[in-house]
Formats: sequence, C-alpha cells, structure tokens
Amino acid sequence: MTPIENTEEEIRKVKLGITMGDFNGIGLEVVFKTFSDPKILESCTPVIYGSSKVASYHRKMLNLNELNFNTVRSADEASHKKVNIVHHFDQDVKIDMGHSTQIAGEFALSSVNAAIQDLKDGKIEALVTAPVNKYNIQSETFKFAGHTDYLAQRFDTRNYLMLLISHNLKVGVVTAHIPISQVAASLTTDLIYNKIRVLHNTLKSDFTYSRPRIAVLGLNPHAGDNGLIGKEELEIIIPAIQQAFDEKILVFGPYPSDGFFGNSEYLKFDAILAMYHDQGLVPFKTLAFDTGVNYTAGLPIVRTSPDHGTGYDIAGKDLASPNSFRQAVYLACDIVRNRAVHDMYASNPLKTYESERSHSGPDITITSDTKLSED
Repeated sequence: MTPIENTEEEIRKVKLGITMGDFNGIGLEVVFKTFSDPKILESCTPVIYGSSKVASYHRKMLNLNELNFNTVRSADEASHKKVNIVHHFDQDVKIDMGHSTQIAGEFALSSVNAAIQDLKDGKIEALVTAPVNKYNIQSETFKFAGHTDYLAQRFDTRNYLMLLISHNLKVGVVTAHIPISQVAASLTTDLIYNKIRVLHNTLKSDFTYSRPRIAVLGLNPHAGDNGLIGKEELEIIIPAIQQAFDEKILVFGPYPSDGFFGNSEYLKFDAILAMYHDQGLVPFKTLAFDTGVNYTAGLPIVRTSPDHGTGYDIAGKDLASPNSFRQAVYLACDIVRNRAVHDMYASNPLKTYESERSHSGPDITITSDTKLSED
C-alpha cells in the first residue's frame, strides 16, 4: 500500500480501550506480554478496564515485574506514557486459572460495559477485547454468542460483519455463531447483499482501498454445480452478487471454497465473504492463526480482538503467544487513522486518494452456470 501523506491525524497516538476478558484464561497474559514492549506505547495510550488487584496477580504470576501500571478511576486521567488501568471492579474475586467460573463471567461483562460507556462518551477512540467465555458471560443483559452481536446491539447497528484479518487475507462470514443445521435456512438474498455492502464499505473507509475486489463463496459443494447439488447459489447467492455488482461493487462468485483456497485464488482478491463460520475460519486460521485479528465491520466504533479464545488449557503456564493480540492493537490504531483520512478526503471531493492496491477490474456478467466471466 502506498504510504499516505503524513498528517497530524495519522501520526497521533490513539487512546485505546482494552477489556480484561476472562481472568481465568490467557487474556491478561497476552495483554501484558504485548504492553511489556514499551515501543507499542508510541502508537497508542492503553486504557485497561477491570481491577488493579487482578492485574497485579497476573503480573506477578508471569514475572512481569517491570511492567508498571497507572491505576486511575477514569479514562480521562490516563497517562499517555504508561499502561493505564481503570479500576472499577472492587469486588474480591477468586482466580482459578484454567477453569470457568461465574465471577469471571461477571467480571468480563463488567469490563466490556465500562469500555462501551467510555466509547459512547468519547473518552476512548477504539476497543480491543480480550477473549471471554461464551457460557459464563451469559446473564439477563447478555444473551449473545459473543462480543460481535452484543456490540451491534449496544451501538444500534443492524448491518455488521464478523471479519477476520491478516496481512494478506480478509475473510467475512454471512452467518457466524449459529448451528450448521440452521445455515441454509438463514441465508437470504437481502442478507448476503447487505453483508457484501458492509464488506465493500469497510474496505474503503477502514482499509483505504479505492475499488476493492470481493470474492463470494458458494454454500454447497462445487458451488451447487449449476443446481445439481443444491439451488441456494442460483436462487439466493447469485441474485445478491448481481444486485451488488449492478451498484458498481466489484464482487465475484460464487466460488467453491475448497478449490478457491486450495489453488490460492484468495490472493487475487482483497476480501472473501463465506456463507458460514467454519467455511471461512478454518482456512483463515490454517493460514494465519498466530497473527489473525477479529474485526467487527460496520460499527460506528472500532473494535478488534485476537482470533483465539480463552485458552484454558495453557492458562497460567506462560505459553500463550501475544502475536494475535498485538496485531489487534496495531490494527485498531490503523483503522482509527484510516477513518480519519477517509473522512478528510470524502469531505473534499476535489481531493482523491488512490491506494496502490486498488483494482479497476474487468467488465463482467453473471452467466447461467453460476460463474463470472469477462465480456
């Protein structure tokens, strides 16, 4: 990508909110390992939401005594030269590494809610969430399969997308955390079309592509084989692609997922839209597990997270890699700056910003055999 012209907006530090996640897992380990490198403070001002007591316990367990905390009552008091902890959870907790407990779920949700409130109040600019346990976090106010749907509700967002990102691969999913038995019935042309639009818009505003190319995967083996192995491609997926393409979105497909990844076709596109969770995440994590980032596209705020879970099996053993979390921090900062640049150019149509990675794309039509071909 061609470097954009240096501006004050580009080089300034981002005030970054960070949730503690499940304190019996590896969340705080990857957080603290990330910020034990002082160079990362050149990019952001970290504000961690939780408990100074819990933080101190994990710091001691990991022998990271050189990592100093600045404990504050509000993000407004955060120091730009230190790792800050907003202490808001005063209840005494029992830490039981590697095990799911009710209090760990309550703590994790409290951390998320505190960060969300500060996002709404403008006290922080973006959010990076440490992993939570989808079971112990459930409550009367949290009845979701994870952060993504909860954040969409809290920020009143109807059209959003779970997007996994690495340096050369971006994979979104139309349906995320639902049983595989419900996937086909959940797919509609409108749903797929709206996901394509969210993906297209976020590639432009958050990743600075001027004309991004998107590949859409089929649902059935061989992308339905022209209706021989299922008609979802013909009746649902292709109409969504055609509708988006008619609006000048460079979207192609549907492609059979096995050959698409097996032949490295994904390298020809800026992003891929899969129909369901494992169809997209299995190849993504195979190719980029240690550096992948989970990003919630379509929200009015910026939220990233590492692409792994609580890691109970290695919790407390100093074995967790911080690479994914570190990339989530850098990506959140980059997107905040990219949005500012995008808004600057969008507000002045006389200025144009073309990414070196943009594509003009061929003129195409959708043929009856469910493939895209050049005119």
